[in-house]
Amino acid sequence: MPLFQTIQCNETTKILIWEITESFEELLSKVVLKEKTQQRLNGMKSQMHQRAFLSVRMLIQEMGFTDNDLHYDEFGKPYFDCHNFISITHSHHFAAIIISHETVGIDMELQREKILRIADKFVDYENKYLSPENTNDYVRELTIIWGAKEAIFKIRNEKGISFKDHIKVDAFSLNENQTEASLHFDDLVKDFDVHYKEMKSGNFDGSFTLVYAFEK
Repeated sequence: MPLFQTIQCNETTKILIWEITESFEELLSKVVLKEKTQQRLNGMKSQMHQRAFLSVRMLIQEMGFTDNDLHYDEFGKPYFDCHNFISITHSHHFAAIIISHETVGIDMELQREKILRIADKFVDYENKYLSPENTNDYVRELTIIWGAKEAIFKIRNEKGISFKDHIKVDAFSLNENQTEASLHFDDLVKDFDVHYKEMKSGNFDGSFTLVYAFEK
């Protein structure tokens, strides 16, 4: 079943996750695209990217919207012409959206040891509570932190924001599923509730981390 999981976060917030198992042609046959979207799709060089792009359209259809309802601002941030906020993510064979009456952001990442090599580019404040002595836990922790900062960046989407210098994720436990974070950028100070969840697919090796954030 391509609709991999639905998560009802609260009364007005829902996450839908799509497992991308269909071919490009099969997905294309199930969606109706406006001309601007079709042009964007045609310009994508990677078929995996195209399939993820179409999977997002499948997800918004599941929620009762159409491609005509989905727009992008000048910075590439998606929005609807209504009271619902939307955020989009895709990673390998998954695509996901979060739709809410609240201001939200979402990110999904495959857990990979590759993240160890770039940790110093996005982690500073968080070093005081991380567990580098346990490689597996360290990768999981770093993936949550990256996902939290990516989700927050998608909410604010302002040029010049540094993951390392401007976004701080509070200490958290791998045995729990939420923490808090803050953004300090120029004169802007914002706080966020952050939620995270790990998942696996029988069709794909490896574990994924889903992270979503609400602006307080």
